[in-house]
Amino acid sequence: MENMSTINAGIAMVKIMESWGIEHIYGIPGGSFNSIMDALYHEKSQIRYIQVRHEEVGALAAAAQAKLTGKVGVVFGSAGPGATHLINGLYDAQMDHVPVVALLGQVASTSINYNSFQELNENPIFADVSIYNRTVMTPQRLPHVVDEAIKAAYEYKGVAIVTIPVNLGFEEIEKEKISTASTHKTGLILPNEKDLLTAIPFIEKAKKPVLYVGQGTRNGFSQIKKFTEHFSMPVVASVLAKGIIPDNYKNFMGFAGRVATKPANEVLAEADLILFVGSDFPFGRTFFNSEAEFIQVDIDASKFGRRHTTSLSILGDANTTLQRLTELGHSRPKDRWYLANQENKRHWINWLQSFESREDKPIRPEAVYKEINRIAEEDAIFVTDVGNTTIHSIRLLNMNGKQQHTTSGWFATMGYGIPGGIAAQLNYPEKQVFTLSGDGGFAMVMQDIITQVKYQLPIINVVLSNSSFGFIEAEQEDTEQKSLVSG
Repeated sequence: MENMSTINAGIAMVKIMESWGIEHIYGIPGGSFNSIMDALYHEKSQIRYIQVRHEEVGALAAAAQAKLTGKVGVVFGSAGPGATHLINGLYDAQMDHVPVVALLGQVASTSINYNSFQELNENPIFADVSIYNRTVMTPQRLPHVVDEAIKAAYEYKGVAIVTIPVNLGFEEIEKEKISTASTHKTGLILPNEKDLLTAIPFIEKAKKPVLYVGQGTRNGFSQIKKFTEHFSMPVVASVLAKGIIPDNYKNFMGFAGRVATKPANEVLAEADLILFVGSDFPFGRTFFNSEAEFIQVDIDASKFGRRHTTSLSILGDANTTLQRLTELGHSRPKDRWYLANQENKRHWINWLQSFESREDKPIRPEAVYKEINRIAEEDAIFVTDVGNTTIHSIRLLNMNGKQQHTTSGWFATMGYGIPGGIAAQLNYPEKQVFTLSGDGGFAMVMQDIITQVKYQLPIINVVLSNSSFGFIEAEQEDTEQKSLVSG
């Protein structure tokens, strides 16, 4: 009987990742990950290993990569501390709903349950952060489990965990065709026509309508523009949607919440109809008019009614829904509501710009961002850390619709800037990349400036120092607390 050809299990697993178009993997080597490191060495011409200086940075870079490219990010950590260091970055991916696969090292299968060095029961630790969480039991199943993990990460827009006992990756297994990448399918959820027709009277009778869009409208500015001009309606965006709409677009009021622009908060407080499209903005009950009619559009029915009582829910793709509503509805006149909001935005922009030329010491953020806007290239990428810098970037970056922006939205972890910049420059080497951090966020991950240097990444790192955790200090001052916050 003819022998079947064999392949190293670790290499077979890495080839699965290659079949899905994965080009980078972030992490720090450890003894419990040696078999996979060996496989990565053999496949180094196909997948580039990026050695970060802290596993958290690797996880945040993988999350940022997924946000910027739409493709799965991959990170690894060795057994014990290497794995637990990943948690922070993985929660960022989970809460911003992007696909990430984390490979966890584990002691050899023959040593599990012997209280071995660095042995942890990793599955329960990662249960909450993941949508897929498996330990590989045999070398034959290693490539299969990783293939399933990648599929799950894409399907459920979340974190998939694969724990790999170190000995399994060294074993020889039979060659099989395992990858499902070539047959993987995605599709749009099309809105129900009856729901669209039900929505039209709400829009046509409203006196003060507002469109609120989130990251579900990515690549949808054309549909947003046609919708807002057809229905003479101002538009507001979530922080995660920064960059989808050009900041100078006349109908764009900016962003809601504490990091907001004044016109956006005002328009949402006065609106009698809010079309809430492709977003799950967590502060809706605080900033939205509670008496407004509320039409919610999403591809996830579990989000309906979460942020505001809904008058109508439409299950469907955000951009497709906006396009169909524009086609179905009669246009609204350019009334006082529409024109007054455009005027309100002009006043807001003039007020912001009045600070740009002031010679305050220390220098004001408006002057810094004026210079960033001046030198930023047409397709630049901006990675904003968390804190007062978030407010500055949301208000002061004048993005043109071709540029990209990313931040830690829902989890809002400090230290996102440097890792996000690494991911941005690796995936878009031809583009200009800025990281925008406060001194607090920068201090958490500054060791990975070494990573930027090691891989010769020409990133522009901007650090705004106020010698404080300013966002929290201001919050404490607003509530008349005694502050212990300092730099």
